[in-house]
Amino acid sequence: MANLYRKFKTQAELDVQYDVESSVPDFGVYLRHFEEQNAKALATLSPQMKLRYGETRPEYLDFYPAEGEAPPLLVFFHGGYWRMLASEDFAFAALGPVATGFSVANVNYTLCPNVTMDEIVRQCRAAVAWLIRNEDLKFDRRRVIVAGHSAGGHLTAMCLLTNWEEDYGLPNDCLAGGIPVSGLFDLKPFPYTFLQPALQLDMAQILRNSPQFHIRSGLPPVHVTYGAAESTEFHRQSEEFADAWEAAGNSVTRYAQPDKNHFTAMAEFEQAGTPVMEVLRGMV
Repeated sequence: MANLYRKFKTQAELDVQYDVESSVPDFGVYLRHFEEQNAKALATLSPQMKLRYGETRPEYLDFYPAEGEAPPLLVFFHGGYWRMLASEDFAFAALGPVATGFSVANVNYTLCPNVTMDEIVRQCRAAVAWLIRNEDLKFDRRRVIVAGHSAGGHLTAMCLLTNWEEDYGLPNDCLAGGIPVSGLFDLKPFPYTFLQPALQLDMAQILRNSPQFHIRSGLPPVHVTYGAAESTEFHRQSEEFADAWEAAGNSVTRYAQPDKNHFTAMAEFEQAGTPVMEVLRGMV
């Protein structure tokens, strides 16, 4: 029996690796925690909600301002396997960065299967360009970091790989660094998983949109982090991406969070002073 992908022979074997909700005993525990933290963020951080960066309805972002005239900016991309959730569901991801002195732009985007992966990547890059050009929002354009969780980690990497000068007329060094959390950098497994009916990936899309295959020299520093209790495929995704980033001559640090799973890995963003927030502060 031929393998579907690497050592995996069946869809069931791959699904075990990537079905994050089934990887924990009670997903509801984490869902309730996120809802509580989202309510806290929305009540205490005074965000400007649903600022439009594009023409279609899902093309908006939520802006959480930090104190000061020109704080650094964290642009955050939410997870959900490109097919579910919204920026509001990750409001909690602004708690730690704002407490660390960063304004936060939490980017929403259209979901599969309503659009292709190409379009999601385009929207996220357009959001970054819109932010840098928007003089009404207070932040330091020289200190912009991108970050994201799971599918958002993929979008973080795709933004770091953008040719900003050629595609958007912006300086190629407009991003100071990136922090993908439990990111997905090699899309080749996903046509063989439960995700394919929504993602509808073909090989051309996979090759265009897999950060793993487009790493070059001269890119910003990244901090690659994930939960040590995540599946072996999530470990592989992050470690191979970090290896390739480093092999190209770029700066990379890594942090396998002890005992953390796919969901608790995001606790690093819920308050100041965590290891990931300290890395974020050091990037600027």
